[in-house]
Amino acid sequence: MMACFERASPALMEILLKIHRAERPVEIDYHVHEFGSVHYHVQCSASDPHCAYLSISTPLLSRGLTFSSQLPEHILETVNGIFPRIIETIELSEEGYQLTLKLDFSRIPHGKASTKIITEISSVRAVILSSHLKEILTKADSNGMYKPIKLVYHPSEPFFLIKQQAKITAVFPMRFKENEDVVIATAFFQELTDVGNSEKCRKAPRCIWSPIPPPELRGESIEDLCTNCGFVTFDITSRHVEGKKLDKTVWNLLNFYTFVKYYVKSTRGFIQRRMRLRLEKLMIQPLHDVVDVDQEDRRPEKKAKGCKRVKKWITASKSKIVRKRQKLMNKIKRIRFRIKIHSFVGRFRRRWLKMPKFSRVTRYMKLE
Repeated sequence: MMACFERASPALMEILLKIHRAERPVEIDYHVHEFGSVHYHVQCSASDPHCAYLSISTPLLSRGLTFSSQLPEHILETVNGIFPRIIETIELSEEGYQLTLKLDFSRIPHGKASTKIITEISSVRAVILSSHLKEILTKADSNGMYKPIKLVYHPSEPFFLIKQQAKITAVFPMRFKENEDVVIATAFFQELTDVGNSEKCRKAPRCIWSPIPPPELRGESIEDLCTNCGFVTFDITSRHVEGKKLDKTVWNLLNFYTFVKYYVKSTRGFIQRRMRLRLEKLMIQPLHDVVDVDQEDRRPEKKAKGCKRVKKWITASKSKIVRKRQKLMNKIKRIRFRIKIHSFVGRFRRRWLKMPKFSRVTRYMKLE
């Protein structure tokens, strides 16, 4: 997901660096798929190690739902202008691809400069998308009407641009499949609106979130205005499209949907981890403690080692045992006869321990 925010493709950059840094000629034929719809094909022959062919297929930014498979002339000129001596556009592109480039690695210097050049070449997809959006923005001036321009990069994620005299308004209808994502995204948009309109972010584009469509989209189709998470609007002024800021602004607009999805996914993961830890703390840990106690109770008891004095008596001789036993008996006697209660003992014996008397002669009576 984080690779979407980078202009250069990490996988493509790794392959091109491998070709450039190879000490021996290498035979390479790689197919790279990114984001489900971007496809790269890199070819390099061992017979000609200084040349490589890069074919690209990517969805283009289009108006409405009419998608074009061919690149306009102004985009081809922009791609050729990246490094004219290194990049050459092949007129007949490879079948199934929109663009095929011939790369001359013999003109790329070694060292840190090579990494910078290959990074720029790996960002050709970002150049294609950005130049297409720039072209749409410049052509909007000739209309003279403030009519919304519907732009589609992914079929389920359209957004609108409204060109006005003092600003450009970008409107993003937000839709999510699950209710949990709607709750997280709504809270994020409200916080983004509060922070974006604060004094600290006064130089950033003005951000507005609304559960209902903004007035600029009045008259659009019902399908485009039906959302479950409202509409996010950014007001882009002239200072946001000056010089190098233009590329950054265009790239942020193209990746706004991706950024929101990344935030929602990360937040859901964080909430699930916290819930799992809390469940373990409240329920699972006490159960483990009970199991540990049961296991301790079931352990066999250790045999008593015995009293040290008994061991000494066993190891001692008979004479010593007799002497110690006699001393013990004398102590018991002294303790026993130290306190005497004569009156109580005498009465107890006379009253309760008195034995009955029997006559010595036994007489029998005859029964008739």
